[in-house]
Amino acid sequence: MKALLITLSFLFFAVLSFGQTPEPKTESDSLMITIFMKHHQDKNIEELKEIRNKNGFLEHFPPPSAKVVNWYVLMGIGQVVTVKIPASELRNLNIAVEKSVWGAFSTEFYPTYDLHPHILEEKNKLKSPDEE
Repeated sequence: MKALLITLSFLFFAVLSFGQTPEPKTESDSLMITIFMKHHQDKNIEELKEIRNKNGFLEHFPPPSAKVVNWYVLMGIGQVVTVKIPASELRNLNIAVEKSVWGAFSTEFYPTYDLHPHILEEKNKLKSPDEE
């Protein structure tokens, strides 16, 4: 009986210790921003390159803290860049855009999130409705 009580107390304290383990670090402090960089259509490609080179576009954009998620050209519009950055680096992203992009492009910023995992989750629920 005594051995059973000791074993149960060890199990009890082992279960309690799991509740005290720290949460794994998440990327909840990061955010994604999509930047529309619209070409100034009164300038040709050489003029745009000259402005970007003068501004140090390739040296300054994106800032080191930004991870490029995708970077596309929209023909007739310009470029669309989605970056993921720590929330504390939002100011640095803005400064990098102001220093290196302005003059060649007009810009628009959009907070962005990845909907695809949620769509896949919903599709999987449709495939197996009896598991809810």
